[in-house]
Amino acid sequence: MTWKAPQIERTTRIGDLATVPERQMLEGWLNWHRETLLAKCAGLEPAQLARTTVEPSNLTLLGLVRHMAEVERSWFRRRFAGEDIGNVFTDPGDGDEGIEGVHGAYAERDFERFRAEVASCEAVAAGHDLDETFTPAHGTPLSLRWLYVQLIQEYARHNGHADFLRERTDGMTGD
Repeated sequence: MTWKAPQIERTTRIGDLATVPERQMLEGWLNWHRETLLAKCAGLEPAQLARTTVEPSNLTLLGLVRHMAEVERSWFRRRFAGEDIGNVFTDPGDGDEGIEGVHGAYAERDFERFRAEVASCEAVAAGHDLDETFTPAHGTPLSLRWLYVQLIQEYARHNGHADFLRERTDGMTGD
């Protein structure tokens, strides 16, 4: 049987975030967007995940999953935590920033790497105050709060792309 992207059981409901403390709200929205991206992929076979469907764009659902793993690592682990680590996808043929060079044969591996990277990023941020700052290469100090908002907007933007990609793949719509 061919591997398919797993169904996602939501752990975050937007309505539950309406009156929670700020940290819980930011983490909740980020988690909701992570789950949304995976939900857009749920049930699809590797070839479907790696297919471009919104020409002339070269975006694919698998490419977005890979890209967001790289974005998470870049912001949380490299910039915030200062880890000296390479890219998530560095195997031959993995392409640039995870978007280019996707191959359906690696879909299951790529999803596992995404989940592992998210877990690592959550661990990096745990226990740090939202007001804690870090200074990326451009020299302007940023807070952990800013980083959460940055990742939420990055996912929101790409989840819009994922909406189109999924609808063009099999007609499925919704979050």
